[in-house]
Amino acid sequence: MIKIAFLTPEYPHTKFGPSGGIGTSIKNLASGLISAENKVVIVIYGQKQDEVFEENGIVFYCVKNIKIKGLSWYFTRKKIENLINTLYSEKKIDLVEAPDWTGITSFIQPKCPIVIRQHGTDTYFCHLDRRNVRYFNRFHEKRALKKADAVISVSQFTGNLTNILFELDIEFTVIPNSVDTDFFKDFKIDATNGSEILYFGSLIRKKGLLELPYIFNKVIEHCPDAKLTLIGQDVPDVISVNSSTWKMMQETFTEKTLESVIYLGSVNYDVIKEHILKADVCVFPSFAEALPVSWLEAMAMKKAIVASNIGWASEIIEDGTEGFLVDPKSHEQYANKIVELLEYPGLRKQFGEKAREKVANKFAVKNVTQSNIDFYNHYL
Repeated sequence: MIKIAFLTPEYPHTKFGPSGGIGTSIKNLASGLISAENKVVIVIYGQKQDEVFEENGIVFYCVKNIKIKGLSWYFTRKKIENLINTLYSEKKIDLVEAPDWTGITSFIQPKCPIVIRQHGTDTYFCHLDRRNVRYFNRFHEKRALKKADAVISVSQFTGNLTNILFELDIEFTVIPNSVDTDFFKDFKIDATNGSEILYFGSLIRKKGLLELPYIFNKVIEHCPDAKLTLIGQDVPDVISVNSSTWKMMQETFTEKTLESVIYLGSVNYDVIKEHILKADVCVFPSFAEALPVSWLEAMAMKKAIVASNIGWASEIIEDGTEGFLVDPKSHEQYANKIVELLEYPGLRKQFGEKAREKVANKFAVKNVTQSNIDFYNHYL
């Protein structure tokens, strides 16, 4: 039995506010580890108050960051270090896993092994999004990677690019994110021409949301009955300093096209699942990912996908087999692939069946959990 602590800034729970891919991937893995009779602790920092509670077999330690001007980062890390070492001394954990994002473990000296999982650093995402990275983040991210006892990357692309960006030669093991194939499943395959297009994920530049209006404008030219549903948190745009990506998107849809767009904001997983079920095509025109769980969720529900063709994408989808991979800036080509899937239900069904098969074989929680257990045992 392994006793593992996940150190994280996010986790899907009503207590902790919005959560992204890191939180979802930890939740899926935690569920798999508990099912395999292991123990899981979640140490989640950046909280409103210090608190400990247990739920669904997981013990949560909420950590309130220490506020000292100019030194909050250091004293918060030391507070986390003391908690981790106490848990280890009390034999409540065997090791700690932390994400590479912002290098939280850079000045933490644990008495137990520490594993870094590469979901993508700020340095990584700034590079893909063609933005300048803060020196502070880059410094801590590099230091954390160098200090780690072991490194996992969710994709080969992410591991390779991370080494290049930090001028490192760190060995890493690729273990992908997983999806709960029992929760995300659908055996209803439509047999008529469809019209429902779905995007779910944050509304943010790096996920290609500023390209999507141009793409959908062209889809409407060919398929006037098409509908686009958007689900996810509206994120401020760091480049234009606009407070709303959704507002920026509305300005680039044509007036006619905007009538066929529905934005639902953030919703819970049950609602997302319902909309995936109703969708004919799911679209993910992202420029910056590591290995997106949202793609896996749509594939698990046998949905045809049109996604970006960048880096990590080919590690999930084989172009023309489980979906289409297209450059998001090639608006006409991207739109044409969506239209092709809307007009040919047989192709949608073919892609959906292959997508479900790929996920069940490669990304199902049970299979990925065992890979993680084997990896952890090597360092205990």
